[in-house]
Amino acid sequence: MGRFGSLSGATALVADDNNMRFRHTMVRIRDIEQSLDFYCNKLGLVETRRSERPEFKYTLIFLAAPGDVEQAKAHRTGELELTYNYDPEDYSTGRTFGHLAYEVDDIYATCQRLMDKGVIINRPPRDGAIAFIRLPDLVSIELIQKGERLAPQEPWKSMPNVGVW
Repeated sequence: MGRFGSLSGATALVADDNNMRFRHTMVRIRDIEQSLDFYCNKLGLVETRRSERPEFKYTLIFLAAPGDVEQAKAHRTGELELTYNYDPEDYSTGRTFGHLAYEVDDIYATCQRLMDKGVIINRPPRDGAIAFIRLPDLVSIELIQKGERLAPQEPWKSMPNVGVW
């Protein structure tokens, strides 16, 4: 079993980066008010930040447990990301859960190391900021460049998406 549990051993592939840090888990929602009522008013989580992106037709709402709010606000870690997509979609259970997210020191080096170990980079880091991989058990992992995005570079900026994530 890998250091992060039993998510099929592939999870251990990202554990080589000693400076990796857990960021968030994403869940898609159908109704913002209904979801906030449950997560905040009933469960007790606290909204830490929100990103409205009408040009991309989505809103992201980040929540943290009361004891994690300061850490979440300062370092954007340990959060639950609620993703509301403007275009309606009937989410199945597998589509409702989005992904795990980890911050890495060098997204290009991390992706190259993963590729060298046989991992498919489903969404390459063309922008120098994010990439996605998908484990054999269909759990997606977002890799996020720590700090400022890196300058786009080959072979990444020309690499196409593969499959789904």
